[in-house]
Amino acid sequence: MPHSIITGTGSYIPDRKVDNSHFLKNEFYNINGNKIEKTNEEIIEKFHEITCIGERRYADDNLTTSDIAFEAAKMALEGIDKESLDYILVAHNFGDVKAGGVRPDLCPTLAARVKHSLGIENPYTVAYDVPFGCPGWLQGMIMADYYIRSGDAKKILVIGAEILSRVVDWHDIDCMIYADGAGAVVVEATEENCGILSHVTRSDTKDALHMLWNGRSYKPGQKGDEIYLKMHGHDIYKYALKFVPEVVRMSLEKVGLTLADVNKVLIHQANEKMDRAILKNIFKLYKVKDITEHIMPMTIAWLGNSSVATLPTMFDLLQRGRLDNHRLQSGDIAVFASVGAGMNINSMVYRMP
Repeated sequence: MPHSIITGTGSYIPDRKVDNSHFLKNEFYNINGNKIEKTNEEIIEKFHEITCIGERRYADDNLTTSDIAFEAAKMALEGIDKESLDYILVAHNFGDVKAGGVRPDLCPTLAARVKHSLGIENPYTVAYDVPFGCPGWLQGMIMADYYIRSGDAKKILVIGAEILSRVVDWHDIDCMIYADGAGAVVVEATEENCGILSHVTRSDTKDALHMLWNGRSYKPGQKGDEIYLKMHGHDIYKYALKFVPEVVRMSLEKVGLTLADVNKVLIHQANEKMDRAILKNIFKLYKVKDITEHIMPMTIAWLGNSSVATLPTMFDLLQRGRLDNHRLQSGDIAVFASVGAGMNINSMVYRMP
């Protein structure tokens, strides 16, 4: 049975840097529509303390999500025959949202738009979208692995792209978390015992469905029927700490590995405090007291949370030597994990070729 290896990586990181001072003039309200009494300086200081986000990137007004997905795809496809792709999977959650609006444009699919932009003529390069919350790109990787293991495909492009700066409520403190970006990988079949070794996905819709949702602005009296990205951050924090470590352990156990075999843990960049707590709980599951901080690279401090784009962007930067002191060598084991709207969690174990 063939394995799936990553043969190309790419990312698009917008040039526009937005630091925390950008939000000093915002009017912030809580979920009940009451104006938050703390000063913006106090709000921002507390926000930075919890998330460690000092800046984030926003896309230029002339770009849409499919545009930045295309840019990441071009980089990932360097030296690879694009006409030989069997599938193009694009993970996102809000489609193409034009600057100045919040309405999503989902038809045709973003994957079809990327295929068009790449100039691919092959009608059997099948292009479709994967809306799965923040774990969408990783779920796309899992789907790609199933295609390759079944023999249905030999080469697949998997992209995660999002422009969240256009779907946030500027009167909601959580607007400071979100960012824009895109990451892409090419996955190919190999007979070598490397690449994707295992994966586990969990979906909790009974009690956790509405931890992330689309809702009206927190500022009372706002005109129009626009809806924005909303979340119950504290509930998500508790949910992630409880269940993400267990899903990671399950993915390792499927191939007879333990934490001692892992060289890097790549976690979706949602909130640095949360990610470090997740890592602590993973170590606790294995009864390891001394946490190896260097095992987990982080990008959220300067890139913010770009949803489906955080993991493929991080992996591309890692492969290109752009994350200080973080490297993956041949034979190393990396665990990818993500959590987000649904609520969904997934984990993937990958051995470097």
